[in-house]
Amino acid sequence: MNSFLPAAVIFDMDGVLVDTNSFHVQKWEALLTEYGIAFDREALPKQVLGPGNDPTLRHFFGDRLTADDRLQLSEELEARFRGAFAPHAKPFPGVERLIAECHEKDVRVALASAAMSKNVFFILDALKLRQCFDVVLTADEITQNKPHPEIYEKTAQKLGILPAACVVIEDSFAGIEAAKGAGMKCVAVASTFPATELRAHTQADLIVNRLEALELENLRGLF
Repeated sequence: MNSFLPAAVIFDMDGVLVDTNSFHVQKWEALLTEYGIAFDREALPKQVLGPGNDPTLRHFFGDRLTADDRLQLSEELEARFRGAFAPHAKPFPGVERLIAECHEKDVRVALASAAMSKNVFFILDALKLRQCFDVVLTADEITQNKPHPEIYEKTAQKLGILPAACVVIEDSFAGIEAAKGAGMKCVAVASTFPATELRAHTQADLIVNRLEALELENLRGLF
């Protein structure tokens, strides 16, 4: 069977386009400490990186918060994040080159992030990448967070491309599960979790240590 390039490459944002994850973990550590909620510092990254704020708040706070409380806390969390992250905004090495390769080969480019729109566009503007994406989908447009596949299913719909012709680039367990659940190929980048863990505990089709090691031509072998 002849291999071919994907019709679209869909990027996750945090941990794929940009190194934001340490800032996200720090904001959760500060919040949980402030509210006196016990947490396992070693386990925390897996708990908070990938799913959106709402399910994470429900996980840690249980029934103590109303929906309005969770919304307000989420806004506070992300305001803290933006303030801490702004001076450090720069894309991972290889991001701009890979996006340029997609445009050169007429491969559509999309972004699908479980972050709120305010954060997504703040980061895209800080990185000067907003105009690079044909489609951007955020947590504000979905009802179910990763690992549910809704965000990737809707991204394919907005692109007008079958999921089976798409490749997702992800870094988190929840994100990889969402991509595979949508029927897409998935490249896992070991920017957040070790490649050995990704290989052992996910169904990623390809695992790379760094995005700069990935070229568009590498994706032919996935089809």
